[in-house]
Amino acid sequence: MTDYIDPHQHKFPDTERTTRSHAGESIQDSLNWPGLFLVGVGIVMLAATLTAAGSGFVGWAVIAGILTGVCLLFGVGIVLAEHRRIKVSEGLHLTDPCGH
Repeated sequence: MTDYIDPHQHKFPDTERTTRSHAGESIQDSLNWPGLFLVGVGIVMLAATLTAAGSGFVGWAVIAGILTGVCLLFGVGIVLAEHRRIKVSEGLHLTDPCGH
């Protein structure tokens, strides 16, 4: 009797179905999560900024705009720093195209 292998079960990272060396990096590397969270908060704060500005609440729009900029800058900075750390550990530069 042969063993049944479920075709829907795959190991992570799925190297059999992708040729990219960092597929799923953001999921696998939990050090990216704070940066991704901050980017998400920044997008929500952008909506709050636009809503406040459209409603005529200038003070709130300025506060939300500053928070939007801070969240987006720090979020993108964290993600890029972690991505750079992984590339440097492989002996590559951040702008090397292989894998991404």
